[in-house]
Amino acid sequence: MSLLVVGLSHRSAPMSLLERASLRADAASKLLDDVVASPAIDEAMLLSTCNRVELYAAVEKFHPGVAAISDLLARHTGVAFDELSPFVYVHYEDRAVQHLFAVTSSLDSMLVGEHQILGQVRSAFKTAQDRGDAGTTLHDAVEHALHAAKRVHAETGIDAAGATLIDAGLRLGAADGLAGRNALIVGAGAMASVAAATLRSSGVAGITVASRTLRSAETLAARVEGRAIEIDRVETALRDADVVISCTGADGVVLSRELVAWAVRSRAGRPLFILDVALPRDVDPEAAAIPGVTLLDLEQLRPVLESATAVDDVLEARRIVDEELAGFVAAGRASGVAPTVVALRDKAAQTVNAELRRLERRLPDLDEAAREEVAATVRRVVDKLLHAPTVRVQELAGLAGPQSYPEALRRLFDLDPAAPAAIVAPMPVEDATP
Repeated sequence: MSLLVVGLSHRSAPMSLLERASLRADAASKLLDDVVASPAIDEAMLLSTCNRVELYAAVEKFHPGVAAISDLLARHTGVAFDELSPFVYVHYEDRAVQHLFAVTSSLDSMLVGEHQILGQVRSAFKTAQDRGDAGTTLHDAVEHALHAAKRVHAETGIDAAGATLIDAGLRLGAADGLAGRNALIVGAGAMASVAAATLRSSGVAGITVASRTLRSAETLAARVEGRAIEIDRVETALRDADVVISCTGADGVVLSRELVAWAVRSRAGRPLFILDVALPRDVDPEAAAIPGVTLLDLEQLRPVLESATAVDDVLEARRIVDEELAGFVAAGRASGVAPTVVALRDKAAQTVNAELRRLERRLPDLDEAAREEVAATVRRVVDKLLHAPTVRVQELAGLAGPQSYPEALRRLFDLDPAAPAAIVAPMPVEDATP
């Protein structure tokens, strides 16, 4: 089985299309149902986040897998295939694994260094496991990707990127500073935590945290000596705030144009700055046209996103990912050649045993000691002849494509193509039968 990735993200598609292609939980489940029902797909995992929709699949053949996933992706997102296809990317085998490692390590994120994607990949894989959609191919790739990501976050400083984005956004939208102002955070997740810490250090007068789950809002608010409210009370908090940072995981608009306009009318001319770092966007883009409102979102902050992380940290993160990827690919190729090596030794054992039985028929009077010495000698000769090619083929498997050297070995020794797949463990020479 080979790993295949078909998807679209902020790197390949405009945000307006990503918003349309985002999948709710019920739609995601139905998509997976249809994907794993396809005869072209053996395993499947869906990674659906605020800025990417990707299907990871284990397939026997490339073209049928791509065709099946592309058709189902268009059908379930509701975006016509002709409109979707120019923005869809496809990765296969080693390139697919490389993409998974980069995504999980946040090197492919809109904000390089953000930690949320690690949890999202873990959650997507758990869903695949719970559904029974994940097998050996996905398990091996995802587990190694998660390990690489943990190393990246532990051994580099790219985690600071989130704070850099919030800080840069606030500097752009609140050039006069934040001291003495009231702040509202809409959301209580990882980015909201970064926002709260940044606002607290900037000297704001007070912080209000609004969330659909009051307990989550209370937990975050307690860390910054703020207050917590449920999101359905956000109108009053919006009216009283000078700065708003919105970063929920909602599927649609949280702060409508009408709501923002109502808050502005109640502010006696005080300006309102809104920083929307959610995708899909939390704030209606038309709110930017309201007099007195300054609205910045991720689209406008793209230049900041591209330079938010220190170059040295990114380079070190990439080195770690490349190192982990090389180890994973080499191990996969070595394990791929192992069945062929076992099949070769099994065939040699069968040949030796057949020849020893023939010798016994031709020399029935040969005494037991001589017979055992002949058998041992023949087996030593065969083992010595096979040692170098079997060791070398395993070494070379890590340097070339996963099929080239095992295929050469099968052709060279006329092995049954089905034999390597059927072999689990070597058959002892003594017990081999023709």
